Amino acid sequence: MMEITATVLAGLVAAAVILMGCRAFWAPEGAVAFGIPGTPAKDRAFHAWIAVKGVRDIACGVFLAVLLLLGPAPLMGWFMLIAAGIPASDAVIVLRSRGPRAAVYGIHGPTALTMLGISLLLLVVQPSPIL
Repeated sequence: MMEITATVLAGLVAAAVILMGCRAFWAPEGAVAFGIPGTPAKDRAFHAWIAVKGVRDIACGVFLAVLLLLGPAPLMGWFMLIAAGIPASDAVIVLRSRGPRAAVYGIHGPTALTMLGISLLLLVVQPSPIL
């Protein structure tokens, strides 16, 4: 049962990351919700940077999906553990730029904790030979 829960949660994270990346193309002005203050929603250069982020989000989401479908649970667990550093770093960046705490504690922080929890579930399901 725990393996199914971990797999479903990891699949949801992969889908969410892919959708976030796609959103950079169909609604780049929504990226302002990331939490960095003073973000120029109408600036074309800003939209280019958001597109760069979008491509990377899509690639990370696809990578998660491929690992989920083809890789062993411990490999996916380690990847999720490492990838949890992305939203954790995002939270620090928003805090350092004096962005809204709602983005830190309502988006980036919970995402990092969720990914950490999923990674631990995946590593417990089928422990890695390294541990």
